[in-house]
Amino acid sequence: MNKLYFKYGVMGSSKTAQALMTKFNYEEKGSKVWLIKPATDVRDGLQLLRSRIGLEANAFVVPPEMDLKEMFSVLQMDGAVYDVIIADEAQFFTEKQIWQLREIVSEYNIPVMCFGLRTDFRCRLFPGSKALFQVADDIVEIKSVCNCGHKAMVNARFDENGKVTFDGPQVALGGNDRYESMCWTCWRKALRENGFTAIEIG
Repeated sequence: MNKLYFKYGVMGSSKTAQALMTKFNYEEKGSKVWLIKPATDVRDGLQLLRSRIGLEANAFVVPPEMDLKEMFSVLQMDGAVYDVIIADEAQFFTEKQIWQLREIVSEYNIPVMCFGLRTDFRCRLFPGSKALFQVADDIVEIKSVCNCGHKAMVNARFDENGKVTFDGPQVALGGNDRYESMCWTCWRKALRENGFTAIEIG
C-alpha cells in the first residue's frame, strides 16, 4: 500500500525545492504527477510554484471549498490518470482536504506527498499541518539552522519596523523580508527585547 507523507520544515528549509525535485524524479521515470497548491499561496502568482533557488513549475490551484477527492475522481474519469500527488504549502489546506487526500491514498493506492510548515510565527499548528500530524503515514522533518548555528524551529515574523513580533493574523504571506527561521532561544530573546512578556509568548 502507498502512503500519505508529510515533509515539514521552517521557512527557508527548501520544502518547495524538494517538492519540485520530487516531481522531476517521478516524471523522469515516466510517472504522471498531479502538482497542487492551495489558493492561499499567491506569492509568485496564482498557479506558479517557485523555490528560493529558482526551481519552478505550474501547479493546480485548490480553493478552500474544493473537494479534492471528488476533483481527483473527475480528473481520472476524464483520462488524466495520475500516479502520484505532490502538494506544496500543505499547511494552508483545510482539515477536510487533508482527510480527502488520506482517502485518495487508501482508495486509489497512490502516494500523496505533502510539503509545508508545521507551525505559524506563534508556534501554533496550522489546520492543514495539524490534520497531517493526525493522519499521515510518514512524517519527516526537513531541518534547517538558525543564524546562531542551532536548529531552527520557529518562523519568526517581522513587523513594518523590522522587529520580531507576536502580533497579527495567522496567515501573512512573505519571504525573507517578512520572516526568518530561528531557534527557540533566539526567537524568545528577540520577542522579549521587543516588549513581549512571558505570558504573551506562552
